[in-house]
Amino acid sequence: MRKILIAAAALSALAAPAFAQSTASVTDAEPRGYGSLGYTHLEGDAATTGAVTGRLGVNLNRYLAVETEASVGVKDDDFTVAGVDGTTKHEWDAAGYVVGKYPVSDKLELFARGGYGHTELKQEIAGANADVGADSWNYGVGANYYVDGVNGLRADWTRRDYRDDAGEADAYSVSYIRRF
Repeated sequence: MRKILIAAAALSALAAPAFAQSTASVTDAEPRGYGSLGYTHLEGDAATTGAVTGRLGVNLNRYLAVETEASVGVKDDDFTVAGVDGTTKHEWDAAGYVVGKYPVSDKLELFARGGYGHTELKQEIAGANADVGADSWNYGVGANYYVDGVNGLRADWTRRDYRDDAGEADAYSVSYIRRF
């Protein structure tokens, strides 16, 4: 048992400099955090709306990140049912994601993401209001293009698969992104 502990300690001592070097190169050479602000167009089974979306993320390493997003509706969907006009308003939504990244070059980065979110809509028809909220499993793909290594543009598509057979929606987003 004593020989096993000595061997494990020796291996740890040999591996520590390599681990420290790989960790330092990721954290010192690349920005760890990022944020974005942009517009999201949502096409769903219930409505087509628009929202301003903000995101914050943390790069865990070069290929993996976690991010959160929150949106506030800015474009409503008008509809008519049996001659009565109504409106669907996108109140807000929020979600969290795990993001897998593939850096193509210093400026271009492709990603895929999956996570869980919640969307709140408000429907008004003939003076009656109804709040509609739904949880969703979300997944999508996109790309980040950095103009100067810190500032860039982000474009992505995300499918929201709402639970309890509440339908689905496609979210198309274009954003300004900044690494910090």
